[in-house]
Amino acid sequence: MSHQVCGATDVGRRRESNEDQYLVDSEIGVYAVADGMGGHAAGEVASQLAIETLSAALRRDGWPESTGEGSEQERKTRIALSIRQAISEANRKICESVEDHAEWKGMGTTLVALAISGTSAIIGHVGDSRAYLVRGGQLSRLTSDHSWVNEQVKLGLLSAEDAQRHPWRNIVTRALGNRAEVDVDLLEQPIQPDDLFLLCSDGLNTMLRDGEIQTILEKHADNPEVACNELIAAANARGGEDNITVVVLRAE
Repeated sequence: MSHQVCGATDVGRRRESNEDQYLVDSEIGVYAVADGMGGHAAGEVASQLAIETLSAALRRDGWPESTGEGSEQERKTRIALSIRQAISEANRKICESVEDHAEWKGMGTTLVALAISGTSAIIGHVGDSRAYLVRGGQLSRLTSDHSWVNEQVKLGLLSAEDAQRHPWRNIVTRALGNRAEVDVDLLEQPIQPDDLFLLCSDGLNTMLRDGEIQTILEKHADNPEVACNELIAAANARGGEDNITVVVLRAE
């Protein structure tokens, strides 16, 4: 299925450096957002390693030609496996970098990646960077944050509203670089014409409510570039407390 896509990133209003990275690779149909952590430039190193390794690993394996044989379901299964393996490889490289550079101890990154396969999107993610879908006037959150506050929400100990502003909202329970093996969540989302997908770092969704994000996406549904710029501008207008990174994709 053909699509329009654009990505953008901004340092925000409070941070001195941008530790976010994103990937827009329309040639192979893979898109991603990574949100680094660790300080002392290490977060930037981790997110860059994640994005570069993801892209290089998929291209090295002959993506997407290597996934093209067999039935549709077999192809989607191979794509999901390739994404899992690429993210796991990125995790290993980040861990190895920490071993080689003691000053980078504690660095890591979230990662959410989306690959187009025919009329489906295959999504892999680790951490609290998110994937959203807007369809038929409704916004759905496709990923579930690997974060302390989300665990409290699931247990009924925090409301979603309280979680958005909680002082511990940035604490992630799963990230690349934390340990030698990483558990990657994978999901498949069928695509319909006019679907809008959003990948974002938490610098967006901690500043804007889901309804506000939906309003901006729908207002600029025919222009992903304008949608990206408007989302970042709105998050900065609300305070811009963190780096803000977005990738907007519209199915045609």
